[in-house]
Amino acid sequence: MDVIVGGGVVGLSLAWRTARAGLAVTVVDPAPGSGASHAAAGMLAPVSEVAYTEGPLLRLGVASLSRWPAFAAELAAESGLELDLRADGTLDVAFGADDLAVLDELATYMEKLDLPVERLTGRQCRRLEPMLAPSVRGGLLAPGDAWVDPRRVTAALLAALERLGVPVVRARVRELLRSGGRVAGVRLEDGGRLPADRVVVAAGVSSAELAGVPVRPVKGQIMRLRSPRPLLSRCVRGTVHGTPVYLVPRGDGELVVGATQEELGFDTRVTAGGLYELLRDARELVPGVTELELSDVVAGLRPGTPDNLPLIGPTGTPGLTLATGHFRAGVLLAPLTADLLMAEHVGDDGGPVEGAGPEERAGPMGVGGPGDGGGPGDFRSPGDGGGPRNDRGPHKGLRDGGRRTELRELAVLCSPERFREIS
Repeated sequence: MDVIVGGGVVGLSLAWRTARAGLAVTVVDPAPGSGASHAAAGMLAPVSEVAYTEGPLLRLGVASLSRWPAFAAELAAESGLELDLRADGTLDVAFGADDLAVLDELATYMEKLDLPVERLTGRQCRRLEPMLAPSVRGGLLAPGDAWVDPRRVTAALLAALERLGVPVVRARVRELLRSGGRVAGVRLEDGGRLPADRVVVAAGVSSAELAGVPVRPVKGQIMRLRSPRPLLSRCVRGTVHGTPVYLVPRGDGELVVGATQEELGFDTRVTAGGLYELLRDARELVPGVTELELSDVVAGLRPGTPDNLPLIGPTGTPGLTLATGHFRAGVLLAPLTADLLMAEHVGDDGGPVEGAGPEERAGPMGVGGPGDGGGPGDFRSPGDGGGPRNDRGPHKGLRDGGRRTELRELAVLCSPERFREIS
């Protein structure tokens, strides 16, 4: 039996996939869906959030984004709940000449990676989003980016798990149980024990204390506003006073504004200063936000790693697997994380990648995986005419040769073994 420690979108997604495969699994979390997943905005935006030094993360994000439509459709069908998944793109806007120059440079980089982006004038930006400030000088549109409501996703996952009869133990894990040099289960805070063949630590920022992994908390404050009808039709991003800010619309009129990024340990206080900065910067992008009703404020803790890549896969300790350290991309990477761990567990891709050190994680420009052979913009599976799909059930697609190769390469990028102290 598997025991998954952590009831956020990553842990619940893996539990759902595991149960659908007919395998025994138990989720342990004192308050499922109440951590970073509850605070997250739900942007599925690997293209608009691309960074010059994070090629491997870009490849993981693109691979996972392509899985989201099928993942969402299957989850909605099994849970009976809608997820509010939307794919109308992300608009990144600039105000002054300096901001526009930065966006132009970023667009050139994206085009070199063969990423789908469109350069727009200020007038074109306002034609797409009439509520933008008149001072917008230009922008970039990433038409393939998407977003989803993480609170609906976790609610749907919990409903699907209930229908499948998966136990969700609402308790805190005190420690991992070890026997004969392997992890053999978990001990709960009340002293109870849950034996397991495999323990998957998907506990976000709590993973560091539980499994001794290099994961740190990065605080993010976020606010939710509400209006009778949507103010925007797509995600809008921009940099104001040197700080990035984004606005994510929901179908029900909610507008999510976020998020601060603060290295303050386990501090989860919502502060007046943090909310002021968010509202001030959002108003620069979309002046009408100040007329909206304030419906919710929350601070969450993102699980960051030293290189911003997640820790996904088996460790050097038998019986212990990780699914943590997703930082800002937990919602985006949930479907791919589940696929990677199911491939490792079930063996459809030939088992886990062995001997994958940090130097083997990346190909040209840090984007391609070993044996990739493609340029930095080639995100397709070998032998595949487009992005990877997940429309043949939870496992059947893994048996395809190109898909197995893709999963092997992606597994190397986020292998926990790059940090030897966890083994």
